Amino acid sequence: MQSKIYRGKRSILVLGVFLLLSFAWYQPKKIKVYLIGDSTMCLYDANRFPITGWGMPFANYFNSNVTIDNRAKGGRSTRTFLSENRWQPIADSLQEGDYVLMQFGHNDEAKEPKYADRYTPVPDYKKNLIRFITETRNKKGIPVLITPVSRRSFDQAGNIKETHVEYSKAVYEIGEQLKVPVIDLDKKSRELLQTYGPENSKLLFMELQPGEEPNYPDGQHDNTHFTNYGARKLAEIVLAEIKRLHLGLADDIVSPPVATKK
Repeated sequence: MQSKIYRGKRSILVLGVFLLLSFAWYQPKKIKVYLIGDSTMCLYDANRFPITGWGMPFANYFNSNVTIDNRAKGGRSTRTFLSENRWQPIADSLQEGDYVLMQFGHNDEAKEPKYADRYTPVPDYKKNLIRFITETRNKKGIPVLITPVSRRSFDQAGNIKETHVEYSKAVYEIGEQLKVPVIDLDKKSRELLQTYGPENSKLLFMELQPGEEPNYPDGQHDNTHFTNYGARKLAEIVLAEIKRLHLGLADDIVSPPVATKK
């Protein structure tokens, strides 16, 4: 009887050691998420606070298994992101299972003469997105398309205007054509702005009065770029859409910090 008890205890011990070693040997694959896009997504230095790209708070909403590599840059369109060789180093570094979240459009659609260097007609915009997608998939990465986030622009009746019609449509067309998940940040951000209304939505953007922020003593009137609060609200939309689309990345999202106004 004692021999049987001893053998039973030894079996349990061996099983326990095996499970511990299995746990120690198992290392979940690290995921890198590249963000490519423009100033509404990019990183900013502290001396420009409270201006914040939504990619900045976005990076804080994941566990240690995920690294966010924000390569977005202000003023860039799909064309200049390629011509300035900002894409190729990413394409060269991609590993299987990495994500590329791409949000362009603001600068691609800029037809004013002073922005001629960045303007990209819709057919070329689509071609550039296809290149990002194809080269990501060639490395067994996961591309995710994001429509350009809305500007703060209301009509006289207090209804938010759609400011990226052609380019958001192009994103959806490419997504359908190549079976790429699409996050409609254009639509979702307009819904958010409509909820806030013409006046309160200023809290989301760099609409600052003189003396309100030390870094902007003369104030600021900018309905394109976000405050820290606005960027967090936009990041939360993207996170919710990642979950809705059932992307594998959703498993690594952790409880976000509470957004505070400005």
